[in-house]
Amino acid sequence: MHDNLDAAPGRRALLKNALVLAGALAVPGAVSARGRLTAGDLRPVRQPPIPSRPTVPAVPQAILASSRVVRPALLRQAMASLQKHGSQVRQRDRMAIVDFAVGSSEPRLHLVDLISGKSTSLLVSHGSGSDPSHSGYVQRFSNAFNSNASSEGAFLTDNYYVGKHGRSQRLVGLDPTNDNALGRAIVIHSAWYANRDMIRSHGMLGRSQGCFAVGENDLDRVFANLGPGRMIYAAKV
Repeated sequence: MHDNLDAAPGRRALLKNALVLAGALAVPGAVSARGRLTAGDLRPVRQPPIPSRPTVPAVPQAILASSRVVRPALLRQAMASLQKHGSQVRQRDRMAIVDFAVGSSEPRLHLVDLISGKSTSLLVSHGSGSDPSHSGYVQRFSNAFNSNASSEGAFLTDNYYVGKHGRSQRLVGLDPTNDNALGRAIVIHSAWYANRDMIRSHGMLGRSQGCFAVGENDLDRVFANLGPGRMIYAAKV
């Protein structure tokens, strides 16, 4: 065999074998059982295929900061729902995510700023029809009239009014699981049974008739963060 290091084919072969050697030293057992490289070890090194397009995260990085508070699986569902109903949601800078997998003694209404990724979490009640035994946890959802149950899915915040619960905000259900919300009068309002002192005395909040009832001192914050034309996503994931 004649060594000609000046020849281009020879240089290419040397480089290939050097790469194989480096890989063999880095990975135990990569060299043949005899303890030395053989012709079988010296295979051409192929580069992995280059992706046709760069991978783009499904959720902007700023929003991912909210996963410290909102569970990632629920956050992904909420963002997918926002994309699905985007044409109906005029304001997409902020939204609310309600985690009905969590008991009513824990802050589970997350007001999420989709620009900064920051979240504020508040207490919120669920419907008595969703928790007949008053365990503090949602057992089921319903979209039926007179069920007094909470519904799951995406809601669009609508106009304000003053009703039997005082200042309130109407909600429009965007999914088949909650599209009776407006007719059922499922709204945002405040209630004494959603105040924090209920946890100290009863270990959980009281129940609503299916509405998102928040503490009396929290209603202004909820109204200020949401306003009309934004989305609330409620689910048990």
